[in-house]
Amino acid sequence: MRVLMKIKRFNPERDRTPYWAEYEVEVEPVDRVLDALEYVKWHLDGTLTFRRSCAHGICGSDAMLINGRNRLACKVLVKDLGSPITVEPLRGFPVVKDLVVDMEGFFAKYRAIKPYLINDELPPETERRQSPEERARFDDTTKCILCGACTTACPSFWANGEYIGPAAIVNAHRFIFDSRDRGAAERLAILNTRLGVWRCRTIFNCVEACPRGIDVTRAIAEVKRALLFSGT
Repeated sequence: MRVLMKIKRFNPERDRTPYWAEYEVEVEPVDRVLDALEYVKWHLDGTLTFRRSCAHGICGSDAMLINGRNRLACKVLVKDLGSPITVEPLRGFPVVKDLVVDMEGFFAKYRAIKPYLINDELPPETERRQSPEERARFDDTTKCILCGACTTACPSFWANGEYIGPAAIVNAHRFIFDSRDRGAAERLAILNTRLGVWRCRTIFNCVEACPRGIDVTRAIAEVKRALLFSGT
């Protein structure tokens, strides 16, 4: 089948403003949008720039705006989109070139919530054990692949790019509710600001955008509840 790919292009070394480029691509119905992008790059225009790595929905590197929705290009089949297919870079991040965005600010916020186990207690002789129930408490938020789809789908982030964003809160949740961790109070203090967890307006865009099916809004609500009852 032939589909029309409409791709938003921008090269800061040459272009003053972004523009739309159109390409007709021959694809199979079961091909993914990533396959169509690679066809364009390999056969039609080698200057097209985008990120990709594992191509199996795990690395999160190929998140982009596809037909107006944040998705992973490697998980969306062209037969489910029809023609034309529009592809744009994620909203809210500076565009480096074409579909590649600068995610340094995104990862700085991720690092700010200390996304690692904090426990200064003497380690036990075996390991820090955890019951299945304790593990299930934060299981959902362990699935995050840091693709940025939730954060760049968030109107609160569009309104103020300093908002820490749902991805950072999700990753804080993963450790706040881990029974082996002792850094919950520290992380809650980091999130207890005007541009922290309280900036969330419970719009649910993040839930719809997450390619891993994480209930992002619920995780944020649980962090808010922990703050309210912690006295922080």
